[in-house]
Amino acid sequence: MVSMKDVAKECGVSQATVSYAYNGSPKISKEMRALIFSTAEKIGYMGPDVRAKSLKSGRVGAIGVMVMDQLSYACTDPWIISLLQGISSVEALADVALTLIPINNSRFKNGVEIEKYSVATRGLVDGLIISTLPDDHPVVRAIIRQKIPAVILDAPLIEDVHFIGIDDRSAAIQQMEHILSLGHKKIGIIIERLIPDGYKGYINLARLEKSTERISRERLKGYLHAAEKAGISFSQLSIYEAGGFSIQDGMNATNKLIQDHKVTAIVAASDVMAIGSLNFANKENINVPKELSVIGFDDIPEASIRDLTTIHQPLLEKGAYAAQLLLESLNEKQSQKPQMKIFETQLLRRKSTACPQ
Repeated sequence: MVSMKDVAKECGVSQATVSYAYNGSPKISKEMRALIFSTAEKIGYMGPDVRAKSLKSGRVGAIGVMVMDQLSYACTDPWIISLLQGISSVEALADVALTLIPINNSRFKNGVEIEKYSVATRGLVDGLIISTLPDDHPVVRAIIRQKIPAVILDAPLIEDVHFIGIDDRSAAIQQMEHILSLGHKKIGIIIERLIPDGYKGYINLARLEKSTERISRERLKGYLHAAEKAGISFSQLSIYEAGGFSIQDGMNATNKLIQDHKVTAIVAASDVMAIGSLNFANKENINVPKELSVIGFDDIPEASIRDLTTIHQPLLEKGAYAAQLLLESLNEKQSQKPQMKIFETQLLRRKSTACPQ
């Protein structure tokens, strides 16, 4: 088998010089690097053993993005796609592998399984960006206990761990206030999920208080705060938990809200749910915004295409910031003091909301 030593001998240089060429060291000239590479190609040398390099450095050259639910969902969700685009925009990650790690609650029934999973994760990646997991998820606790470098995006909020997010409650208040300012009273609210137990349907205050999903919980509390300030009680609102994250889940929720309560406005906790509402309205020939106003949250790319009024949050910037913060943590010899970065949001008024007819 051809080795680095063979390349050095063929070029008439030391083995260290060949190593400098592959490591991109400025200690050798461009001409020498070109000679080494062409010689290696000629004699069939494929380059240094990446596994040996990672063992020596203690790095595997990969970071993981940990998200809830199945891989099929993660690969199609526009929120996660925007997040991954932001992460991959960081130049320092050009030569680093990005591993998407979906978390399924059914796998983690005991402490042994959790520990095995987190140990395996450490062998796959150097650090983790954890996104939108339920509060106090056992996998997150195990990762922190084993001191795997991590940055959390949006949820959960855990002491002594880097956190990047937005003020979900304040943004949700602004979202609801926009609908109220137009004069709507019969308002339907669509929340994706409060508890990952498969439930789909109307909710009560008891379920809200038991919620383990920080983003949905904070946004719903924002809606309730704004409504109460306007003299609208919890019982006067129609709040539907979609139980999932797909456009079809949003369509099903909208169908129930219109059939059961004849709502004139939908406040959706995500653009995906809101687009589900728009699709249902189009299917049933319901005029938006004359007969039904719809407002979303996130400002995913399709929101502007559909003229959806929404809350803009900087998805790409959040991903890039998380990646940069994780890289800084990995490069620090001593552990960093945990940082918290809260990005600003903005209400974008488009054509999907209007005064009730």
